[in-house]
Amino acid sequence: MKMINGYHRLNRMQQLEILSQTTGIDGKSLANLSFDQVRSQIIENYLTDYILPEGILVNLRVNKKDYVVPMVTEEPSVVAAANNGAKLFHTFGEITAHAERLKMGQVLISGVSQKKDLIENLRAFENELLAVANQAYPSIVKRGGGAQKIRVRQLGVDSLSLDVYVDTKDAMGANIVNTMMEAIAATLEVKFKVTTEMAILSNFTDRATVKVTGIIDANAIEHSVAEKIVKASEFAQVDPYRATTHNKGIMNGVDAVVMATGNDWRAIQSGAHAFAARDGQYKGLSTWHLDGSKLVGTLEIPMAVATVGGSIKINPMAQLNLELLGISDSRELAEVIGSVGLVQNLAALKALVTDGIQKGHMQMQARSLLLSNGIHPKNIERGVRALLKYDRMNAESAMQVIKEIEGK
Repeated sequence: MKMINGYHRLNRMQQLEILSQTTGIDGKSLANLSFDQVRSQIIENYLTDYILPEGILVNLRVNKKDYVVPMVTEEPSVVAAANNGAKLFHTFGEITAHAERLKMGQVLISGVSQKKDLIENLRAFENELLAVANQAYPSIVKRGGGAQKIRVRQLGVDSLSLDVYVDTKDAMGANIVNTMMEAIAATLEVKFKVTTEMAILSNFTDRATVKVTGIIDANAIEHSVAEKIVKASEFAQVDPYRATTHNKGIMNGVDAVVMATGNDWRAIQSGAHAFAARDGQYKGLSTWHLDGSKLVGTLEIPMAVATVGGSIKINPMAQLNLELLGISDSRELAEVIGSVGLVQNLAALKALVTDGIQKGHMQMQARSLLLSNGIHPKNIERGVRALLKYDRMNAESAMQVIKEIEGK
């Protein structure tokens, strides 16, 4: 394929022509793709909109408040499992959550010959550095936020990280933190004659975490099942292979709400997995234990989410979904999302230690097979019942079911 130069400078028709020539896809097919003027300004080289389904989680009660939660995901069973877990807690237990929201930026310094002296000087200069940061972004200070404190860490032989904790209120805060860090870096180079290599936020937001606790009557799910859930939790604390899948199940729910609210799911993912390995070994983000007749689950996870700023304000679905949630600020949003992660985890572990994970997936797999092979939506329920009777579910058996029902 020949190098394509200046693609971003071409108008839409020229870009589509280039795509047609280089890929062999019919130009008419490309021209029929939907185009949105606003979203074409959000990313570069915009082609069209990639659509994902949105479902609803009901019966989620957190801190004695009920929520309707939008979830965006392409994975079958995620929304169903979340609803199952939420209903169990709503009926037989309770969920409490508390979130903190200090974001962190860092200025990385290299070539330090007298680390001890520099560390002491930086700590003594804390108030001045915080003032520099807040002067760089005064609007966040007016809203009650701003740079709060610093921390200095030694990195390797001759390097340091100056960490600055910032309250960005309800904003995502990337621009706020980055602006502050660059201002501090410039000050450090003049004041202390050091070499700053970079100044940027960190997505490992260990001071913007949410801690969720769920308590449920163990007898409501059978005490023996509760004991198995505890054992499954213990495996996730000692085996990184199991912990990875354990945490993936949690993130199924977390990511779905993060996406629905227009937040940065990549940042949440990276922060969550770093947090899972903070002690040097990758572990499950949640733990479960029995307290008498109560099954108790605890989940702590970085949750640096926002309700304003970024693409949220120009994404009408994100705005609608925040309205559906009925939340007051980013702290409450973090508490809801963390709680979704815990109910998702309960449902997954319960399925895993009882019927196995596949049974819950089979109906959704049958549904997907039938739809992908052309069944009419009005016949889907009848088709699912028929396909589940087959020993093997594949495209061939799906086509046979469709033929029997629709005569195709």
